[in-house]
Amino acid sequence: MTDKIRLLVADDHLIVREGLRLILETADDLELAGEACNGREAVDLANQLRPDVILMDLRMPVLDGMGAIEAIRREQPQIAIVILTNFNEDELMIKGLAAGARGFLLKDTDRETLLNTIRAAARGETLLQPEIMARLMQRTNNTPARKAESSSKVTLTERELEVLQAVARGERSKEIALALGISERTVKAHIASIFARLGVDNRAAAIAEAAKRGWLEE
Repeated sequence: MTDKIRLLVADDHLIVREGLRLILETADDLELAGEACNGREAVDLANQLRPDVILMDLRMPVLDGMGAIEAIRREQPQIAIVILTNFNEDELMIKGLAAGARGFLLKDTDRETLLNTIRAAARGETLLQPEIMARLMQRTNNTPARKAESSSKVTLTERELEVLQAVARGERSKEIALALGISERTVKAHIASIFARLGVDNRAAAIAEAAKRGWLEE
């Protein structure tokens, strides 16, 4: 039997934490290691418990979710962080991805999406809901001046751009390799190159940068 995925839930609303606890208890491969009601407590518990995944609210007292993400990424970079968000937090979505969050979950998401996102984050993957990607792309597409300025600083090859767009669609390396007719090893090499060019270290941050630069348009 494999080890369970250990989670920390950070949200200042008790009803949200209780709801998540009930859902997590239905999954045999997940274990709720702890709960935090503010960002400072989330940082302390992350250092103490060292969970595999943290579900992080952005708006919390004492220390907000963004500050907590930055602190945890400095001290425990191996922990995967998934942000709990609402539709009115588009700018924070982009900042959160750039800060190192593995993905986002809407607070009204369904059980299956919640569990699949947690599992993907624990595997080191990025899984963004279509609604989240649509919001990110709509926001960045409405800022042409910022897009033009950002795009001029970094360039990708045509193949790297194809790989990055596939990553943004949630495709895995094996699926990208099959679609493009290249090896999985080559896909991973392209992804490493993309990370280096964009100055990021994970897929979610790369997606955020691509969205800001207008590279994810259809």
